[in-house]
Amino acid sequence: MQMKGPIMKMNVLFGSAIVFLTPLFAAQAGPADDVTAATQKLSGESSYSWHTTTIVPADSQYHPGPTDGKTAGGVTYVKMNFRGNDSEIYMKGTNAVMTDPDGGWQTLAEASQDDQGPGRFMTMMVRNFRTPAKQAADLVADCKDLTLTNGAYSSELTPDGAKKMLSFRRGGQANVSNPSGTATFWITNGELTKFETHVKGTVTFNGNDNDVDRDITVEIKDVGTTKIDVPDDVAKKM
Repeated sequence: MQMKGPIMKMNVLFGSAIVFLTPLFAAQAGPADDVTAATQKLSGESSYSWHTTTIVPADSQYHPGPTDGKTAGGVTYVKMNFRGNDSEIYMKGTNAVMTDPDGGWQTLAEASQDDQGPGRFMTMMVRNFRTPAKQAADLVADCKDLTLTNGAYSSELTPDGAKKMLSFRRGGQANVSNPSGTATFWITNGELTKFETHVKGTVTFNGNDNDVDRDITVEIKDVGTTKIDVPDDVAKKM
């Protein structure tokens, strides 16, 4: 049935209002929406690489080295340096293969049999591993109020968010007091290119208090072009 008169005019006016207001609604998207969209976009990418650096005070007991990683085709590769030693890990689903102390390869199950040595640390690290896309998404949820300043999105972390980043369990109970922290994100053309966290607090582990001041920066690159070559020895174990 053809509409005439006032009804047609009302529909035309209503449609025009929607066209006019849609850009205004889109423009109202805030900093948290921008960062969330960028993290979701990264999660949907077929591949990317990253480089992670950790800065701690000079008198800290541990000084983590840099970490480089790649994810592509359902496989994630991580190369990390701890106490001057390099370790490599390949992960696919719930399976993981990593370097052993003799320079060979071992599965997660084989590494977990090392109750006191590096295998125990590596097993815990793999089980708690999150890709940068997942890390960034969790960070956004732990931000108090993201604001855009000088091209970067930044916010203080909630106390619970800072506490999660400070917690570290190694077979005992880690308690965190006075947690605080900040998160900063850099986005270029809708792409998340870098994010940084800075956390402080006192971590009590097995009765010992440790003051923590840690800055972690993750730089993302080669989005959509990253490739991973899995060695034959690793593929057999995966």
